[in-house]
Amino acid sequence: MKKQLLLAAILLPALTFAQSKKSAKTASTGALSGDKQAIVTDLDKRFPEYAGISKQIWDFAELGYQEEKSSALLAEQLRKEGFDVKTGVAGIPTAFVATYGSGKPVIGILGEYDALPGLATEAKPDFTPIAGQKGGHGCGHNLFGTASVAAATEIKDWLKKSGHSGTIKIYGCPAEEGGAGKVYMVREGLFNDVDAVLHWHPGDKNAADAGTSLANKNAKFRFRGIAAHAAASPERGRSALDGVEAMDYMVNLMREHIPQDTRVHYVITKGGEAPNVVPAFAEVYYYARHKDRDILQSVWKRIENAAEGAAKGTGTKVEWEVLGGVYNLLPNVTMAEVMHQNLKTVGGVQYNAEETAFAKQISTTFDKKVPIEEAATVKDFRDASESATSGGSTDVGDVSWTVPTVGLSTATWVPGSSAHSWQSTAASGMGIGQKGMLVAAKTLALTAYDLFNSPALIEKARAEWEQKRGKDFKYEALLGDRKPALDYRK
Repeated sequence: MKKQLLLAAILLPALTFAQSKKSAKTASTGALSGDKQAIVTDLDKRFPEYAGISKQIWDFAELGYQEEKSSALLAEQLRKEGFDVKTGVAGIPTAFVATYGSGKPVIGILGEYDALPGLATEAKPDFTPIAGQKGGHGCGHNLFGTASVAAATEIKDWLKKSGHSGTIKIYGCPAEEGGAGKVYMVREGLFNDVDAVLHWHPGDKNAADAGTSLANKNAKFRFRGIAAHAAASPERGRSALDGVEAMDYMVNLMREHIPQDTRVHYVITKGGEAPNVVPAFAEVYYYARHKDRDILQSVWKRIENAAEGAAKGTGTKVEWEVLGGVYNLLPNVTMAEVMHQNLKTVGGVQYNAEETAFAKQISTTFDKKVPIEEAATVKDFRDASESATSGGSTDVGDVSWTVPTVGLSTATWVPGSSAHSWQSTAASGMGIGQKGMLVAAKTLALTAYDLFNSPALIEKARAEWEQKRGKDFKYEALLGDRKPALDYRK
């Protein structure tokens, strides 16, 4: 009964919000007929409902592995639609897999819903912090999870109506932001029976390329020293903070002697309590990234060596905990071309007068000026050889090395916005973000429909995937065999 009351409290505000919203249609650049037109029409009709759900998740703004309300809301929505939902998968309380249908093909759609720390702001075109709120959806995952659920629901309805064989799966994936939630789901074998996986991500443009990303490994390095009075008896102390700073200095010197496209960044999470106390404990949180996993691993070993050297030189001890590690995305041109065509058919995001005013005002805060009209356009297709490597990392990478995977980005933010910013957080909580979400839902659903109706397309995609992986490939998680780091945001 308590659980039912909680879910009611979650769902009712979403429905109330949805009732106040009008349907939003995207600017279609192509013609649709039959089943595909029915999918698009139904998504237009249900837009207010999904906008309300995305706003609720935006309000929850739950950090990685703490997305209890967000996960429950999406899982309950899927149960209402007739999916069989299994929660708490892969040892993660906020992860789930929802399934509908039977037989082949099996198509998966990924959904995310974790927020970022320190980005709580109102959905306004000027920075308006929300007092007492830890996080904000600066990467738009409130839209990500909702659009994926919407797309999976449309395919479910089509499977039910048509009697077509096949299975649709929606994966509720927590803690993408540094927590590597999907890695544990891959390691658990949850994608082993899947023929193809679709995903998307919020952004400031509409594009479906065969691009890749950076592999990533991250850890918290914990130094332990000896506390002492910093003035009366400093010789008796050994500063853990000295260990951290010595490590940071060595890593920064190392930047000159590693491949220039490597990314290394860190933040000191614990540096001591008071200047007059020699810190007995200090901690630094490191990320390293590179498009080549082997290069990443070699750079990471040097970071570990720097930590050990720093500890030896400062008379402290060090240990580290690898919290996350993700592969680079393995692009699939075969499916990307199909997704691009569907995105072109759906079209971009059209602003109304209120949204145009919002976009113009918020764009004055950007250092990079991009015409807001670009939100209504779709970028030209670029294959894997033409696509630049994304500067970011994602645990979708591990999925893509396990099953053929394809994704897109839509203009949920004002063109020129940066991810992980207050500007992207604000747009993700209002009409601009919600309209971009609708573009994604339509494109995902239409692409899934094509896959269900073309065994040859799935076979071609898999052949490309197998060729790129190599016959001797064996998956091994970069984070090893550790259990999910459920407290990494605490």
